[in-house]
Amino acid sequence: MKEAIILAGGFGTRLRDVVADVPKPMAPVGGRPFLTYLLDNLISQGYSRAVLATGYLHEKVEAYFGSHYRDLTIAYSRETSPLGTGGAIAQALQLCETDCVTVLNGDTLFLIDHDAFIAAAAESGCRLAIVTRRVENAGRYGSVESDAATGLITAFREKDPGMGAGYINGGIYRMHRSLLDGYAVGQPFSFEKEILQPLRESILAYPFEKSSAGTPGYFIDIGIPEDYLRAQTELPQL
Repeated sequence: MKEAIILAGGFGTRLRDVVADVPKPMAPVGGRPFLTYLLDNLISQGYSRAVLATGYLHEKVEAYFGSHYRDLTIAYSRETSPLGTGGAIAQALQLCETDCVTVLNGDTLFLIDHDAFIAAAAESGCRLAIVTRRVENAGRYGSVESDAATGLITAFREKDPGMGAGYINGGIYRMHRSLLDGYAVGQPFSFEKEILQPLRESILAYPFEKSSAGTPGYFIDIGIPEDYLRAQTELPQL
């Protein structure tokens, strides 16, 4: 069984002027919630179960999807207080039925071959793998550097306007649940600061090239108004 955790508790602060009454992953795109595009893609990739880590306006997510969406079984891990990305994942893991899960951001759609990614993560023996994507302006995001021979991450670089082209964190992870054994459920922490940075030399980078709408490698993050408006045109065509 392929199982995913989706971080769907975002406030959508930068979208407040455009969408104010729903959590960010539920922002309407082409007449339906953005999250449906993400779930449709997971279904097409063979996933049968998803745990939605909700928080802000969680009731709107739960009312829309219920316990099933198409062929996908859905469970909910609700934050009663902010847990950060790490705390949200640790809590959601308690509802997972498999030892290895895929973790995705609920405001991002990144079209990859999940079977190939999962196989590469398993073959590497790493407890954590990250999909990276090449962009022309890595300085806007901060870059991820990896060893060409081993594929292991060697550094995370901070944002730098002069950085140029490079690979960035694409926001899709494959992880073994034991990775968070040292963290108590309900303990707030940052996955990026407390897991990615300290463990970087034992994390597999799985690179994907940037591509156009509807093709492998296509990526969109609706977190800022410009990209949210772009999604209105591109996503209904998928």
